[in-house]
Amino acid sequence: MLKQLKVSLRLIDNTFDTEIKNLISACKSDLELAGVVNIKEDDPLIIRAVTLYAKGHFGFADMGVKFLEAYEMLKLSLRRSSDYNQKSDGDPDV
Repeated sequence: MLKQLKVSLRLIDNTFDTEIKNLISACKSDLELAGVVNIKEDDPLIIRAVTLYAKGHFGFADMGVKFLEAYEMLKLSLRRSSDYNQKSDGDPDV
C-alpha cells in the first residue's frame, strides 16, 4: 500500500515514507474505531479511503478539507456495509 499511496501523493523518493506509513496506520485505526472490521490492503475501497485520508493530511492545503470530507463519506458507507462491518465469520462486530 505504501507504494500505491506514494504514487497518489506524487512522491518519487523515500523522504516521507515514515510519515506515510503513520498516515496508513492512523487511517486504519480510524476505520476500526468507526466499526469497519474488514480492512484488506488490496481492497479498492480501503485503498481509496487511505488515499483520501492521506491527501487530507499531507500538504494538500488547498484541497485538504475536500479530501477529508470525501474520506468521511466513504468511511460512513464502509461502516454501514455488511461487507465491511462484520467479521468474516458473519458475526457483527458491534
